[in-house]
Amino acid sequence: MTTVDTTDGLWLRRYRPATAPSARLVCLPHAGGSAAYFLPVAAALSPGVEVVAVQYPGRQDRRTETPIDDLAVLADQIAEILARQSELPLHIFGHSMGASLGFEVIRRLEAKGLRPVRLFASGRRAPSALRNETVHRLGDDAILAEVRTLNGTNSMLLNDDELMRAALPALRADYRAAELYRAPEDATVQAAITVLTGDKDPKTTIPEAEAWSRHTVAPGFEVKVFPGGHFFLSDQNAAVLKVLRGHLTA
Repeated sequence: MTTVDTTDGLWLRRYRPATAPSARLVCLPHAGGSAAYFLPVAAALSPGVEVVAVQYPGRQDRRTETPIDDLAVLADQIAEILARQSELPLHIFGHSMGASLGFEVIRRLEAKGLRPVRLFASGRRAPSALRNETVHRLGDDAILAEVRTLNGTNSMLLNDDELMRAALPALRADYRAAELYRAPEDATVQAAITVLTGDKDPKTTIPEAEAWSRHTVAPGFEVKVFPGGHFFLSDQNAAVLKVLRGHLTA
């Protein structure tokens, strides 16, 4: 059963109770994604790890809310919420847009005097590896075509044109947030960083993934390369979970 954090409204989802967790893993979805994407992670890591998936405004049960199209604003809100949670060693897992968002959330938490342990940056190039992307400016059909090309949504939803079009406001807002995001080239965090990437990801080259090393002052930086494209997580679930467990249970 899904539990909703009573203090912080609809932001935080705990799909599997953790009775005596040794760590907390906060999961940040990709553009157009929802908290439910991380249900398999919660199921696999409970009860030893408290897995908390973030639900952004503008989708599923938050569909009546206005999506946030500025990554800095989104990071501000999530950092405020996480700073109020009970103390546990904190790790953040973000995929695609969620990786950039996770980096910014950690920057804000560290500015508050908190010390997240590690960022798992999945399927996203480093903040200093810039590309000029303009998907958010495209027409509706072109945005949907982009999503279908990356295959980042449940296959049943991809074939449901009505549902896909209903998701367009959130998709466009997320793409805008991700594509317009800029961080100082010398921005760093004290948390360690593990990068996970697909060897055929059109959105992230291996050098762009390795460039994350510029953004942490902690030892233990690593890049894990998996077979697959942008959503290698779907096919490499067991291997990804092995990496997560290795750090979360250390």
